[in-house]
Amino acid sequence: MDASPSSSVQAARQDLADRLGEIRRDAGLSGKGLAARLGWYPSKVSRIENARTAPSAEDVQVWCDACDATDQAADLVRSLRTVEGMFVEWRRMERDGLRQAQVAVRPLFERTSRFRSYSPSVVPGLIQSRAYTEAVLRAVQRRRVAIDDVAAAVDARVERQRVLHDPGKVFAFLLEESVLRAGIGGREVMVGQLGHLITAGAQPNISLGVIPARPDRTHMPVEEFWIFDSSRVTVELVSGYLTVSQAHEVSQYASAFAELSDHAVYGGEARALMMDALRRLG
Repeated sequence: MDASPSSSVQAARQDLADRLGEIRRDAGLSGKGLAARLGWYPSKVSRIENARTAPSAEDVQVWCDACDATDQAADLVRSLRTVEGMFVEWRRMERDGLRQAQVAVRPLFERTSRFRSYSPSVVPGLIQSRAYTEAVLRAVQRRRVAIDDVAAAVDARVERQRVLHDPGKVFAFLLEESVLRAGIGGREVMVGQLGHLITAGAQPNISLGVIPARPDRTHMPVEEFWIFDSSRVTVELVSGYLTVSQAHEVSQYASAFAELSDHAVYGGEARALMMDALRRLG
């Protein structure tokens, strides 16, 4: 596996490696002894146990077989799949087009009750207008996806917005003021998007905060992220899609969200910034 941008991913990899090491030791085998049984170089066993090399599903299966622990193989392979899914490169996630990437996250949105989203660059997907969604996904498709299924991807994202009307869910969105002024899609698209934001912000289960652009700012913007309840964070990086589940890391993102919230304006002040952005569009 490549080096991970998150300690959550590395911790999960190390946990899997530790479990494989325990199985070997419980079988009374040295690293060299296991390697001899499997026909591997001893260095491969060492790299796997130190989480420097990722085992394949086949490696996990034969490791367990050689240690008379075949009954543990299925669980370890599931753990391996979980680790592999914590950081996914865009080229892998989007190899069949953009629609599948939109559909894949739907179960997470459906089972979450409390959403927190911070965005320094674009309007979050749940509160995008259809035209803005099309402009954003078209830009993504042009940059990194060979397959053009933007129309189907837009349908899937708009369909996901139904969760906004679930009375059992609450949403807190934080935007940098620059998001209101970024011309994604052109003037008409941005006019429609700003109107859509004003409408969305009036819903009783939605908190919409805008962090004003100020010359005396003392806190730094951070990467775009979503917090789902208090158990998971997703982050969109240039290289891929990161899922964070370690409690201490989730807590760090929650603290960052709370700090950013303290610098945001809400209600009438937020609407005033949106109306100003509309006026500047003419």
